[in-house]
Amino acid sequence: MKTLISLLLSLSCLSLFIGCKEKERVDLILHHATVYTVDSTFSLQQAFAVKNGKFLDIGSNGSILDKYESEHMVDAKNQPVYPGLYDAHCHFFALARGLHQVNLVGASSMKEVIERVKNFQAKFPNDAWILGHGWDQNLWSDKSFPNNKELNAAFPKIPVYLSRIDGHAALANDAALQLAHIPLHGQPTGGLIVKAGNIPTGILIDNAMDLVQQKIPPPSELRLTEFLLEAERACFSVGLTSLADAGLSIEEIDLLKKLYKQNKLKIGEYAMAMLDTGTFKELVKAGVYDRGQLTVRSFKIVADGALGSRGACLLQPYSDASTEQGFLLLKPTTLDTIIRELAQSNFQVNVHAIGDSTNRFILHTFNRYLSENNKKRWRIEHAQIVQPNDYRLFTTANLIPSVQPSHATSDMHWAKDRLGNDRIQYAYAYKQLLRAAGSLALGSDFPVEDINPLYQFHAAVARTDKNGKPVGGFQIENALTREEALKGLTRWAAYACFQDEKKGSIEKGKQADFIQLEKDIMQIPLNEIRNTKVQQTWVAGKRVY
Repeated sequence: MKTLISLLLSLSCLSLFIGCKEKERVDLILHHATVYTVDSTFSLQQAFAVKNGKFLDIGSNGSILDKYESEHMVDAKNQPVYPGLYDAHCHFFALARGLHQVNLVGASSMKEVIERVKNFQAKFPNDAWILGHGWDQNLWSDKSFPNNKELNAAFPKIPVYLSRIDGHAALANDAALQLAHIPLHGQPTGGLIVKAGNIPTGILIDNAMDLVQQKIPPPSELRLTEFLLEAERACFSVGLTSLADAGLSIEEIDLLKKLYKQNKLKIGEYAMAMLDTGTFKELVKAGVYDRGQLTVRSFKIVADGALGSRGACLLQPYSDASTEQGFLLLKPTTLDTIIRELAQSNFQVNVHAIGDSTNRFILHTFNRYLSENNKKRWRIEHAQIVQPNDYRLFTTANLIPSVQPSHATSDMHWAKDRLGNDRIQYAYAYKQLLRAAGSLALGSDFPVEDINPLYQFHAAVARTDKNGKPVGGFQIENALTREEALKGLTRWAAYACFQDEKKGSIEKGKQADFIQLEKDIMQIPLNEIRNTKVQQTWVAGKRVY
């Protein structure tokens, strides 16, 4: 009897010990969620624990709540949770500067452009220049490029510079042209000063824009920092936790280094240095910069212009302008030399290529200097018009297409006019690109397109605009599945920026970037995706929205 009592007491104590065993303390526990991990199996979980800014464990509600405890518990109330969204191609500085410029997006006529500029000047009467962005003549009854006559009449003295929606053309008034000493004869390499006779009309395309831009006084460092912080808050509000900033000057990169060292910026920033043929070797010699949330290890090369401004370089003339074919912004020999030299470095090469001629040239050049199993992760930015015979070149050089799905739904109303019935069939062909490359990095190109990544998700899977047009989708055969679109905005985007070991999925050891949405974009009707709101945004285990 004594032995039995002793045994029962021992078992009781053991049970008490097990039941009272301390749980591991962590910084954060999120539970009762539908967690889309976007791991290699695209598994669904219910909860996770975060410690020291990283995911410590992911599993069921029971497994996480039984093992861990925290002062910070987040009950997701069965709402969906995803990895933080990654915009693989955007312009963070342009977004920031645009906060103090005239917003011309959606203006339906030149008259409306003038009215918006007047309203802006009334708010900021002391500005030395008036800057604006976002006009698109394709939305107007007269779809030809405007001239600056109305702009001169309304603003005869103050310089005005208004960039087109794609950033590859601008309209400047005479006051701005005079300050820039625009020449009456000749044209800049890789650019076009549109003229009537020998008189500039105010329209500047691609490299010609630099003539005026270099005269525009930049904002002070303090003011620009304020703009960047405001832009960061806007990104967090739509679920963006990381950005690939496509083309920055050395001065902009230096400012980023300073702001991250001071812990003023929190968003992940993959900064692409804009190619400067005179200084790129210095950056290569300085080496890769990868500290905390800032990485500098790539160059952005702009090889041609945009389709909307007819600067994209095509193999055959434009269908709506038989004398125009677009142009390269750098000489082919220059591009070849730079790409060959960068192939010997640790830097990634990301080339803006819109037209089928540009894509063919860059794809062949990449293939010339890259082996089939290379680890370079070089990218074609936009890959907008690619001839069918050229898709194989993505596979043979292990290249990544970096595309912006809403470009298709923004351009679809007029792209056929530019390209004709045949070429439009292999434009914005994201499914074909995915089959060739094995992954797609998705971005927005903001502020060319809206900052909201869910608009990209919707455009990728529905291939329609915000009104659900066209019914059935634009070239729906090139739509992505919802799983592919989510990967493009998380795992594949991180891979395209050499950050797949750190970000892009909810997995043990990765940085705890995640968002909670009010609706499950993997399940809800397509017409509800664009209106879905972000409930919370977290970066490295800290709530930022």
